[in-house]
Amino acid sequence: MKKGYLYIIFATILFSTMEVSLKMTSGKFNPIQLTFLRFFIGGVLLLPIAIKIIRKRKIKLEVKDFKFFLITGFICVVVSMILYQLAISSSQASIVAILFSCNPIFVIPIAYFALKEAIYKDTIISMVISVLGIFVILNPFNMSISIIGIAYTLLSALTFALYGIIGKKKSKEYGGIVVSSLSFILGSMELLIFIMISRINFVATFFNEIGMKNFARVPVLKGITLGTLPELIYIGIFVTGLGYTFYFLAMEETSASVASLVFYIKPALAPCFALIILKEAIKFNTVIGIVLILLGSSITFIQNSRRNRELEKENEHKKVSVNAGA
Repeated sequence: MKKGYLYIIFATILFSTMEVSLKMTSGKFNPIQLTFLRFFIGGVLLLPIAIKIIRKRKIKLEVKDFKFFLITGFICVVVSMILYQLAISSSQASIVAILFSCNPIFVIPIAYFALKEAIYKDTIISMVISVLGIFVILNPFNMSISIIGIAYTLLSALTFALYGIIGKKKSKEYGGIVVSSLSFILGSMELLIFIMISRINFVATFFNEIGMKNFARVPVLKGITLGTLPELIYIGIFVTGLGYTFYFLAMEETSASVASLVFYIKPALAPCFALIILKEAIKFNTVIGIVLILLGSSITFIQNSRRNRELEKENEHKKVSVNAGA
């Protein structure tokens, strides 16, 4: 268990520096290019552990499995993470970090309609408080942050929540590292195909004419120099690769609900990194919003932990009853 909490600390720190490190590379790499590079690097880094898990569990991957990973890779890497990268480019790193960490808000209704999962009273209270926190941060009566950046962030959070819901069943069967590694690699390959298509003249002309220059003639290696290589290594290997590795190892050592502490702490920690490194000011309404989001997240965490403990006790009681009957 102690090892699990150590993994949570590492994952939290790495994930909390994500927006800051991506913001620092803004302008040095094309957003689509950077998304491809970091998820390809991250997926490859996770691959040896994924292969070990596949062999240990004697998993036989079939064509239908790879079709599934193509879908999850597309939703996560091609859609969600491109929107996320565009959000970083057009808004404050701290705001993106806070709003994206609220993706569990989207998970709840999607899980209810798609998986028929129960919604509890405390879940609704948590959602309302978290949404109020987002409302306070956005401060619509005195909007001073990028509306397009907010839109990109919320759409990214929504599609990432969808990725989590779709991948949930396979994660239970294969493990989170296997699902993430294969989704990241196949998703980055899909993105590479798009990058190649973006270089075709009429495609590049189309994107330029509609004002989406980032999608035209997307480079693959351009911008990688001795000066930018450390930043790329940190984003690809540490933030994406090791960040997800520590997160899933934390889940194995503790539980999914305990490991989710990572995303409950991040809204408070990420703005601190943005303040120290990027000198992004933390406004009073942002502080109030962070407090509300942390409060809402804490309610969910505490109640989920309580329900999990009750479920474990119930399962233990059933095992004892079965053994006694035998």
